[in-house]
Amino acid sequence: MARPLAIVKRVLIAAVLAALLLYLGDTLSVRLRNIHPRPSDPFESLTGPRILAIPENSGKIAYEPDIQQPTQTITCVHALFSHSGFSPCWYVRKQMQQPVPMVVFFSALSPRLWPYPPRTR
Repeated sequence: MARPLAIVKRVLIAAVLAALLLYLGDTLSVRLRNIHPRPSDPFESLTGPRILAIPENSGKIAYEPDIQQPTQTITCVHALFSHSGFSPCWYVRKQMQQPVPMVVFFSALSPRLWPYPPRTR
């Protein structure tokens, strides 16, 4: 009968080797497809609207398109993992649908942005 620690060690080694083989296979797939690339394989540029999530005083969130940069273009790779500095397309598609959260900070150093008048003694 094998000790429980030895079993856990073997399972952990097998899991690490399986993850390593999956990543190496994914890398090999991207490199082979990059030798003879097609317009959207292995790299693709996705374009979508840029929506801002602006918190209001009532606690609600207002969603508005970004006026300065209405669209966003992100290059991604058709793979399971990130390669060549690009995120996988399945992740980018999911992230492009999320609005950009906006946070408003008021600084004590800039009195014009502070909503209250300065105190006088």
